[in-house]
Amino acid sequence: MASPTDGDASETKTGKKSKKSKNQVDESELLTVPDGWKEPAFTKEDNPRGLLEESSFATLFPKYREAYLKECWPLVEKALGEAHIKASLDLIEGSVTVCTTKKTFDPYAIVRARDLIKLLARSVPFEQAVRILQDDIACDIIKIGTLVRNRERFVKRRQRLIGPKGSTLKALELLTNCYVLVQGNTVSALGPYSGLKEVRKVVMDTMKNIHPIYNIKTLMIKRELSKDPELRLQSWERFLPTFRHKNLTKRKEPKKKSVKKEYTPFPPPQPESKVDEELATGEFFLRQSVKKRKKMEEIKVKQAEALSKKQEQRNKAFIPPKEKPLMKKTLKAPAESKLDIDAIKDKVKKAKTKKLGAPPLPPPPPTTASSSNKKKGKKNKG
Repeated sequence: MASPTDGDASETKTGKKSKKSKNQVDESELLTVPDGWKEPAFTKEDNPRGLLEESSFATLFPKYREAYLKECWPLVEKALGEAHIKASLDLIEGSVTVCTTKKTFDPYAIVRARDLIKLLARSVPFEQAVRILQDDIACDIIKIGTLVRNRERFVKRRQRLIGPKGSTLKALELLTNCYVLVQGNTVSALGPYSGLKEVRKVVMDTMKNIHPIYNIKTLMIKRELSKDPELRLQSWERFLPTFRHKNLTKRKEPKKKSVKKEYTPFPPPQPESKVDEELATGEFFLRQSVKKRKKMEEIKVKQAEALSKKQEQRNKAFIPPKEKPLMKKTLKAPAESKLDIDAIKDKVKKAKTKKLGAPPLPPPPPTTASSSNKKKGKKNKG
């Protein structure tokens, strides 16, 4: 029989479990951000007294940006005027300055204005750069000039990031919801914080010789997985592709391979000196006059050989080259087949008789070699 105390204990245990499950549900709800939620904007009511001190930022711009900044400067002043920030353009020094005023109430507005002039100086168009003044938009300037030593290799990898006709860069912009501009030794990115993180990763990996298409493929898979609410809290490693780095470069082998000799503990024999060679041949005991005569003879022989070689080289210029035949050698024509004259004569006679209407003449007896020889013999006798 179960005691009543056991029932109470079971009830208390189930009560604890239900409390724990409720707490877990509440924590999971807190972790997930509801759809369409936005942080409230910073207004003048949050800071009615304004700022205590004036702060300013200045940046230089290249000469080729001067004409564009002149054109869009009224729009820049208007955009910054809404946040009560003063901007000044100095064409003599080639600099842009932004500073706060007495009416400025947002302390972070000056930082956004600083980023705006930085982006304008780095060839970002005004239509894109003005988005930095929004609350949920940030910018990131990635320096890639010092990541690759070889200049040619750097240019190839930078072009790989852009892709053919800018297709790779366009795909990256669509997946990250960021504006990306590759200019010189820097990459300027503008968009939400999550997108900027992905853009930086892709750019750094491309400079490390990892093709951007691999990262773009993973971003596409992540985008599809994020749409499924069941997979949000699960690990995505099983779905993401794993690309192994293959080092295909082989070590170059030298053209002249040095063959190692067999090891011997004994040192090599000492080379003979000139005196030893002269003693072996017997030249050491000859007189100086005989030695000089021998040397002169050897020199004369060498000179004669050199003269003959030079003469041969000179004579090469006077040797006429072999002329090519004008006509190509034609194949021998096949032997003409012997014409049957008797048959031709018969055809001619038949044609004449047909025209006249007379009966055709009988064909002549066939001529043989024996009959022709008999006739020749009779003539010789006569």
